[in-house]
Amino acid sequence: MSKKTKKQKVTEPEFYRSATNIQTVNYNVYYMKKMEKLLTVAAAFVIGAAIGLLFYGGIGKDSYGEATTTTIVLDILIPCIVGAVAAKLFLPVRIASKKEKRLRDLNHQFRDMLDALTTSLSSGKNVVDSFSSVYEDLKIQYDEDAYIIKELYVILDGVRNNVAIEELLEDFGKRSGLEDIKSFANVFKISYRKGGNIKDIIRNTHSIISDKMEISEDIETIVTSNKMEQKIMIFMPIALVAVIKFMSPEFAENFVTPSGIISTTISIAIFVIAYFIGRSVLNIKI
Repeated sequence: MSKKTKKQKVTEPEFYRSATNIQTVNYNVYYMKKMEKLLTVAAAFVIGAAIGLLFYGGIGKDSYGEATTTTIVLDILIPCIVGAVAAKLFLPVRIASKKEKRLRDLNHQFRDMLDALTTSLSSGKNVVDSFSSVYEDLKIQYDEDAYIIKELYVILDGVRNNVAIEELLEDFGKRSGLEDIKSFANVFKISYRKGGNIKDIIRNTHSIISDKMEISEDIETIVTSNKMEQKIMIFMPIALVAVIKFMSPEFAENFVTPSGIISTTISIAIFVIAYFIGRSVLNIKI
């Protein structure tokens, strides 16, 4: 008999260890904490179940419009199914949103680091002293839990333990998942040991990142109204069905007829697909 081996799904770790054994963040992935995941799933399930009950509630009533055992069972079963599907679909969306926000925060903080680093180098300090000065300056601007504060601490701790600063920056770039930081680390590594003009490299990198962020913010301003319209269009059918069922229960009975159920299901599927397509179209990256 042949034994089938199950391949385990390999996932990236949430944290790595630096050269000096400090826990460092892997920004390429985002894993929710148990409580955060539980609350997200619970919220999505409750909202999905409520929508399921709104659209499909009352199926199986008798000819007098009275609820039957089938109605009670379906009023429990269908919302649970819709809630489970909603939780399944929403969880990856929420995780992706949290990851994107973390990367945006890191990119903004990295830009501030380069700004402070350029100023420090222009004052005549060497690279290591400049990083140390930037660390102290940014501690005033950000709290100790800020990503860039933690990364600067890792870099300075590595330098104190005779780890090459370019290797520490390269590690930061790989973990960041951001092309700007990766490119900066690679150029820094090549130039630092060969006597390149580090001050100009940092100034140019800062200028490029600032320009990209300015363009991204302009694009975000332009598409904000479209994103709001998308959200309104998604929730409008739910609001309309709720109004119809509240204002005209007799007409709402059409929703639980065979043709009404089929039409409702197709409509929901179309709106879900439209949401994900719209979200993809409006997610413009530079």
